[in-house]
Amino acid sequence: MSTTTHPVLSHPNRISITTPLPGPKAAAYIARDEAVTSRALGRVYPLVPESGQGCWVTDVDGNTFLDLFAGIAVCATGHCHPALVEAIEQQARKLIHAGGPDVYSPGYAELCERLVEIAPTGAYTGGWEVFLTNSGTESVEGALKLARYFTGRQRVIAFRGGFHGRTVGSLSLTASKAVQRLGFGPLLAGVEHLTFPNRDDCPAGMDETVWGRAQAEQQFHTIFETTTPPEEVAAIVAEPIQGEGGYVVPPDGFFQAIRELCDRYGILFIADEVQTGFGRTGKWFAIEHWGVQPDIICMAKGISSGVPVGGFMARKSVATWPESAHGSTWGGTPIGCAAARANIRVIEEEGLMENAMEQGEWLMARFRELAQETPLLTTVRGMGLMIGLETEDKATAKDWMQGCFEQGVLTLTAGAKSLRLAPPLILSRGEAEIGFGVMRDVLLGMG
Repeated sequence: MSTTTHPVLSHPNRISITTPLPGPKAAAYIARDEAVTSRALGRVYPLVPESGQGCWVTDVDGNTFLDLFAGIAVCATGHCHPALVEAIEQQARKLIHAGGPDVYSPGYAELCERLVEIAPTGAYTGGWEVFLTNSGTESVEGALKLARYFTGRQRVIAFRGGFHGRTVGSLSLTASKAVQRLGFGPLLAGVEHLTFPNRDDCPAGMDETVWGRAQAEQQFHTIFETTTPPEEVAAIVAEPIQGEGGYVVPPDGFFQAIRELCDRYGILFIADEVQTGFGRTGKWFAIEHWGVQPDIICMAKGISSGVPVGGFMARKSVATWPESAHGSTWGGTPIGCAAARANIRVIEEEGLMENAMEQGEWLMARFRELAQETPLLTTVRGMGLMIGLETEDKATAKDWMQGCFEQGVLTLTAGAKSLRLAPPLILSRGEAEIGFGVMRDVLLGMG
């Protein structure tokens, strides 16, 4: 791995808030921004970052923050990892754009080979094909098109609480917040939403796997018998762990039952790993925790730690669409492929999946202890460094996030009343201790 350094990468590795937030430079920039940019973006708090290194971000006024949400789970190897900086710089000096639909873009095949190598293993051994995109929503759109083409069917089943993107097709699957759909209908026809079970709701004394299977089987039996003939369903789409919906972990047995239903009725199972993939939960893909092989896997976010790269991977037996059936001008750019390859190599060589499990387990244990100190924190859940902290109400989650920001820790809300933590996978124990300490003090101070 490269040891190249870069002057922008030096950081104090400590929280340092020296101005009111936002500071004067940030306030001036925000005023310029709000005069000309779309209000649809809906920024969460007044942060104007200027530089970042590892788990730390410095704003334009010199304030330094500990980043525990990593650009919404994007910066898997942290901000500006030297190996990624070097890969991007080297590629930028040689070729920036090639046009994936027209030529054999440099690095495209190499990245696809790596993705196939880390794909979930299981009963299916026929190989995979990869299509590279620029984002998660594009990956979901491509997966939908392929599922419809392969099956010749139109209907799709997704889950309430799920988030799959904001373009019309992916938005039709999204069901995490009503405001995301408000005013954009009619959306894609033939989409039905079921309940995504939370393993925390398993009745006391009941076997979780039995309960998880029942949650799938009962719901699908009902719609197959009443409103949605399985012979018309092209795909079932799910996040292995819901992201925007609150970092909800399903019970054991749930995805196993879905896989069996898909096999029974010729339905494709699409795993949306945009937020859960690339080591965040301690495995390359979160669906591996349940030993289930999807037919199509959607990817983005943590694949490249910040350079726009996405993709979807389909079983070769499913990827039967003809040449020119789908395309993307910028999908799989030389720079994006170089960044993603370096990112995957760092995750592997630096043992970041193992670190995600170790630091995640430590953090969840500390937050469960905190839940015993205050009724404001009701539930702690997650896997690896994908941690959901459910509070007593929406206002508490929002106030907790804002209080942490003011004390130099970056978090993000999720679901109806949760805070989510999705820090870089390089998070050290010392940094975890700093983050937890600030978050604990802020929450207890709210009580």
